[in-house]
Amino acid sequence: MMNLLSDEMRRDPYPAYDRARDVSPVLHEPSADVWMIFDHEGVKRALHEHETFSSVVSPPDNKTSRWLVFTDAPRHTKLRALIMRAFTPRAVGNLEPRIQEWSHQLLDGPLERGSMELVEELAVPLPLRVITQMFGAPQEDLPRFKHWSEVIMALSYFLAGGAEAERAGREFREVTDEMQAYLAELIAQRRAEPREDLLTQLVAAEVDGERLTEEDLLGFFQLLLSAGHETTTNLISNALLCLLEHPEQLARLRADPGLLPLAIEEVLRYRSPVQTMFRVTTRDVPLHGQVIPAGKLVMPMIGSANRDPRKFPDAHRFDITRDPNSHLAFGHGIHFCIGAPLSRLEARIALGVFLERVKHFELASDTPWEPRRAIHVHGPVRLPLRVAGAE
Repeated sequence: MMNLLSDEMRRDPYPAYDRARDVSPVLHEPSADVWMIFDHEGVKRALHEHETFSSVVSPPDNKTSRWLVFTDAPRHTKLRALIMRAFTPRAVGNLEPRIQEWSHQLLDGPLERGSMELVEELAVPLPLRVITQMFGAPQEDLPRFKHWSEVIMALSYFLAGGAEAERAGREFREVTDEMQAYLAELIAQRRAEPREDLLTQLVAAEVDGERLTEEDLLGFFQLLLSAGHETTTNLISNALLCLLEHPEQLARLRADPGLLPLAIEEVLRYRSPVQTMFRVTTRDVPLHGQVIPAGKLVMPMIGSANRDPRKFPDAHRFDITRDPNSHLAFGHGIHFCIGAPLSRLEARIALGVFLERVKHFELASDTPWEPRRAIHVHGPVRLPLRVAGAE
C-alpha cells in the first residue's frame, strides 16, 4: 500500500504515481478510508464536478469550515465574488515594486557570504512579507505570521486521527483566537482610517448588499497564510531544485530569460507545489471500473495528473519550453486558485532577480533534501546552497 507519509514518497512520489495510474487509477486506502484518483482525466473531473465532489470536507464546528476552499455553492459563489472585488489584477500588480525590492534585499546577505539556505532566506520570507503588506500589518509581525502559518499547516500532517493530530487541532484553535483578536484590531483601524491595501478593500467589498463578516475575513486570512504562503514557497524552492537537477534547462533559461513564465508553468506541472486536494462524494460515483461510495473522502492527486503521459507527451521530461501546458497545479473549475496570479508574480520576480544576481549556485550538501510534512504539498524544508554573484 502507498505510504504517503514516508520521506522517500514525499521526496519522489512519481514512480508510485506511475504504478497506480497503470494498475488502478482509482485506489481505496482502507486504513484512512480515503479514495485516491491518479489520472489527469479523473482528477480534472473530481475538481470540476463540484456537485458530485463536494468541497465541504471540514466539519461545521471546525474553524476551517469557513475557508473558501471548504465551501460549496451558493456560499462559495458569494464569498468568492466578495473576495474578487478586492483581489483584482490591479491590486496584485501594485505589489510588484515591493516584491522586487524585497527579492533584492533577501539576496544581499547570502551573496555577500557566499552561502544561502534558500527556503528560510528567500522562499519562506518573501510570500510572508507580501501577505503582511496586503493586510497592512507591520513587518515586525513577520515571526508571528510565520508561527501562525506553521500551526495551520500542521493540521495537514496526518491522514487519520491520533494524539499528534489532536494536539495540532488544539494548537490551531489557540492561534485562531490570537488571529481573531489581531485581525479585529486591523479591521477596526481600516474602518476608521482606510488605506491603499487589500484589507481595506476586503472590508469595503459588497455584493448584493452583503459584505464579508469578520469570520469570513479571518477564514481568508488563514487561507492566505497557509495555502497562499505554502504554495508560493514551494513554487520558488521547487523551481531552483528543478534547475539544479536539469543544468541544460538552466543554461537555456539564462540564454533566454524571456522563457521564465513558461519555465514557471513547467515547474508547476513537473513538481506541483500542491500534490492533492480533498473532496467528499455526494453520491455513488462510477470511475474507471470502480464505484466510489457516497460520503467518502476523495483525494484527486494533482501531482500524479500533471505527470500523466496520456495528457503530457514525455511527461517525465522537464522542459521549460513546453507549450501548451494544461496542468492542474492551481486546481480547476469554480475552485481554481484565487491567488494564482499573485503566486505566479512572486515566483517570476523572485526567480528573475535570483538568476540575474546569482551567477552560480549549487547544492551545499549531499544529504537528500527533507520534504515538507504537510501531506498535500511538495517541496523541501531546507535547501542549502553555495552561491556566487558577478565577479
